[in-house]
Order: sequence, then C-alpha cells, then structure tokens
Amino acid sequence: MLHGPQGEDGTVAALCELAGVPYVGSGVTASAIAMDKWATKAVAEAVGVRTAPAVLLTPHDASGYRWTHPVVVKPVAAGSSHGVTLVRDRHALRAALDAAFCLDTRVLVEDVVVGREIDLAVLGGTGPTVVMPAAEIVVSPGTGLFDLATKYDGSADIRVPAQLSDVERHQLETAAVTVFDALGCQGVARVDFFLTETGVVLNEINTTPGFTEESQVPRMFAAAGVNLPQSST
Repeated sequence: MLHGPQGEDGTVAALCELAGVPYVGSGVTASAIAMDKWATKAVAEAVGVRTAPAVLLTPHDASGYRWTHPVVVKPVAAGSSHGVTLVRDRHALRAALDAAFCLDTRVLVEDVVVGREIDLAVLGGTGPTVVMPAAEIVVSPGTGLFDLATKYDGSADIRVPAQLSDVERHQLETAAVTVFDALGCQGVARVDFFLTETGVVLNEINTTPGFTEESQVPRMFAAAGVNLPQSST
C-alpha cells in the first residue's frame, strides 16, 4: 500500500505486472488516471458527475492567471494534500503556485466549493460493489481545509456514519460507484465529495486510501462491522 507518486499512480502496479507478481487494488490505467486530478475531472464530467470549476496551469502560463475570487491551488498529481493551499486573497497566490509547482509541472486552480465534505469507501472488482457508511470531515473554520497535518496528526473531526438523508445518501453512493466504475477501479477506493445545496460535487478519488488509525477508510469499514486486522511492524 503505497501513497503518492511512484506508488498509487500505477507505477508499482505496472512493475508487478511486468514481473508477474500478484497485487491488490486498482490496475495500472485506473491508478494512473485517478492520481491525475485533471484527468479524473474529465472522466467524472463525462459520466455526469460534477466537479469544481478549475483551470490547469503550467510554469509557462501561470504568470497570465489573474486571481478574482477564493481558490484552492493543488498539484495535479501529488497526493495526501501535499502542496495544497487555500488562497483567500491575491497576495497569497504566488506562494501557493510556487509550493504546488515544487511538486508537479501541472497545477490546478479550483473554485472553492461550499458544502459538507463527505467521503465514501467503495469496495468492488470481481464481486458485487459495496459502499461503506459515509464519513463526514468537519473542517475547522480557521483553516477551511482538510490539510496534510490534520490528516495524520489525529486532530481531524471525522464523523462516521455521516448524518445524511436517504436522498443524499443515494446521490452520494450512486456518484461514488459511477466514478469508481468509469475509472475501472478494483479493490478499495475512497471517493471524496462536497455535498452542496445544489447537489454532489466530486473532489477526488484515491485508489490507495490511507489506512492509518486516523484515516477515514478503516473507520468506515468499522461502522459497517468490518474491523481491519492490525498490521505487524
């Protein structure tokens, strides 16, 4: 279970396939596309799942971008919120872009989406596709962002199961399975959404989600009555 570039982006899966070594989880293509947030947006929109409006920048055209409203700046393919910055005013834009470009040659500048952060764990592949009880990430108003530190320092306010109406749950689960299937995912993937006043908006999909004690997926499985075995070190 490897996070980030040269891990969940399909490179290790490809190495395993070339070496004839069995592995679990999504294959090369699904892993590579899911790691690429720009490509994931294209796939999601093509199958009717909304994503946040965004522009794609490279080092050659970034100087032409003009900040007009709050945005989230993120590397296209870094993982675990590395290099992600919430930019509330134009003076913070340059530093945010520099931080993102340190990790990737392509950077997304996304509109801020106002809504509840809801994550779902999808288990699928050879058998029936199953969606675990949803988790809600309650973000501190001070940060406005579920950032790298909060993900791993144990301070995150994660509520499982999320309090949802039957309609909301159906919309989220349908969208999660739709994206999972469209990308060709296998095994376990975490699909993250914003639940807004106008419906569901995809944030991202992780084909190798976190499995630490602080992570969402183990908590969602536990809420479904499936306790993951303790790993030995």
